[in-house]
Amino acid sequence: MPHVVIKMIEGRGEEQKQRLADLVTKAIMDGAGCKESSVSVAIEDVPAADWTAAVYRPEIEPQLDKLYKKPGYKPE
Repeated sequence: MPHVVIKMIEGRGEEQKQRLADLVTKAIMDGAGCKESSVSVAIEDVPAADWTAAVYRPEIEPQLDKLYKKPGYKPE
């Protein structure tokens, strides 16, 4: 039962978010070999000014050794 939470800088419309959720769902189904009914996807908008403090420092930085796809940036 994969559940994916996508946190991204705010500013994308509902249509774009739905497309992203659909694409992620298909990728999860293919990669994990599960049914669509087993997948859930949430999208959380984060203000750009809050990204480092709200997402990068508490969630990305301490988990770098567990990330299968690491970011190509480091905040100042």
